[in-house]
Amino acid sequence: MLSARFLLLRLPLTSRSLCSGVAAKHGKTPTMADVRDKLREIVGASTNWSDHQQAMAERASLSSMLAKSQSNLPGKTMKDSRQEVHLPLGSEPQLREKYLTFHNTVRFGRILEDLDSLAVLISYSHTYNPALKRSPLSIVTALVDKIDMRQHIIYPDCDIKFTGHVSWVGKTSIEAKMHMSQFMNGAYAPILDATFVMVARDPQNKRAAFVNPLIPEGPEEEKLLQEGEANKVRRVELSTASLLKVAPTDEERKIVHSLFLNTLDTNTVSFRSRLLPPNSVWMEDAKLKGLEICHPQERNIFNRIFGGFLMRKAYELGWANACSYAGRRPTLVAVDDILFQKPVEIGSLLLLSSQVCYTQDQYIQVRVHSEVFDPLTRQHSTTNIFHYTFASDADVPNIVPKTYGESMLYLDGKRHLNQTVHP
Repeated sequence: MLSARFLLLRLPLTSRSLCSGVAAKHGKTPTMADVRDKLREIVGASTNWSDHQQAMAERASLSSMLAKSQSNLPGKTMKDSRQEVHLPLGSEPQLREKYLTFHNTVRFGRILEDLDSLAVLISYSHTYNPALKRSPLSIVTALVDKIDMRQHIIYPDCDIKFTGHVSWVGKTSIEAKMHMSQFMNGAYAPILDATFVMVARDPQNKRAAFVNPLIPEGPEEEKLLQEGEANKVRRVELSTASLLKVAPTDEERKIVHSLFLNTLDTNTVSFRSRLLPPNSVWMEDAKLKGLEICHPQERNIFNRIFGGFLMRKAYELGWANACSYAGRRPTLVAVDDILFQKPVEIGSLLLLSSQVCYTQDQYIQVRVHSEVFDPLTRQHSTTNIFHYTFASDADVPNIVPKTYGESMLYLDGKRHLNQTVHP
């Protein structure tokens, strides 16, 4: 059975009848614009790029306010971090333009940006100290663990509500769970559940910093805390089994050898002579690349490139790659672990490389690799890895690796697809 994480279908031309009467529902509930304003206030970030150096220098002086150990911090409950935020797509047509695609769907990359901002605010709410005017912590996204869809359609003209809270805490890390619902037929219906992992660092974002312990209240919160611990164990196990660290399994090695045998030229019977099977595409011919010059406009509250911006750009490139490969508009099925390995500085040259790495029937597994290029040193540094599963409305050509490195990408893509289709 298909696990439809991030499933997005084509929408009807209008959903106006479903969304009527939402404008009065908001009251004084914060919007996403309020969330970002609040984050700047919490850390003392400047709204003007010209003042950013002074603002960062002022933050460096907050290091003395950091806790020496987690035991020095008071425990917090899940309700301490609970947030509710509205995205008034139905009641504010001007805002809708930012989220609308040509095909009258929601730009999912924009939703990723909003979830990222909300996860940061939830984490700061958990670590809030009323005695301090500004937080000495730099809280950033470490990993988008998973997002599970509960409805397949997100309407571009119906109001959206986000809620969330902290669900697990380590010594320096925080798991934030978020829920998104949309106003339809007079009530809010659940759309997705998201789990982000955040990390706390010192004011200059150079070393880890302690966060408040989490105190569960009742059996339901105890269960959430246990699930958070299980998620941590699962992430460690997946990292340990990575093909970048250990050899493929026996079954996977047989798959690679079978692919090799299927591409041998029977006329020459040579290791170096390869032929592409029918209805297939060499992996090296299924790439798409992009470049972003990282301008100050896309900065976060710590004057580095906003993680949500990186997620949006990578998703859009991955979607374009899948669209080009399938020859038709694909449907997004799943987004797996989005790993943030290194922050991206303002002014960087960001190189995005998208690769179709595995296919099965109508499914297309795409891997997007982002790296920063320093034109002075000519060095490349990986910043993020993204994994996307798309589906076409018809079977797609088989992707075929040629080198050993491509074969490892193929197997890694197969693992991700299996986690989505056969969890």
